[in-house]
Amino acid sequence: MFNELPAEKAYRILESGPIVLVATRDADGRANLMTMGFHMMVQHDPPLVGAIIGPWDHSHHALSDTGECVLAVPTVDLAETVVDIGNCSGDALDKFAHFGLTPASAQTVEAPLVRECWANLECRVADDGWVRRYNLWVLEVQRVWIDTARKETRLIHHQGDGLFSVDGDTLDLGARMTKWRDLMG
Repeated sequence: MFNELPAEKAYRILESGPIVLVATRDADGRANLMTMGFHMMVQHDPPLVGAIIGPWDHSHHALSDTGECVLAVPTVDLAETVVDIGNCSGDALDKFAHFGLTPASAQTVEAPLVRECWANLECRVADDGWVRRYNLWVLEVQRVWIDTARKETRLIHHQGDGLFSVDGDTLDLGARMTKWRDLMG
């Protein structure tokens, strides 16, 4: 027996990517963080990520002005901080200082890496043609940094309305991916 869920709750079913922190640096040099769950891989080569960042987000203005950001991937130990970051605005608050996070220099963008995160992806805007209509930015990943010394690597996934799931066991079926082996290089 199926129970119906309202169509506007589709994200609760399909949004499986990890929560990320979007780090930006505005034209005045001020760094900011926002929490984001609405993102998706668009393609592998070049590596493109679609990200929903609207004008209601303080980071939207910095991304519009500079065309670059960092997608920082936090682990479950940062879950409460990640939620708290998403519940305040960077227009009046230095989120790095307030939440005790450490900005680190990136190599190809001015936006900062987040030292406490397991992964950081330096990105540049590849296409902003969908921003006006859908708030959808297409970002090209320039560099990826992984903290291999981190003990905690479980990612968090938003399921809507304050519910989150946490990565568990990994199921490795790579040997069965014969059709895609050449593409995955």
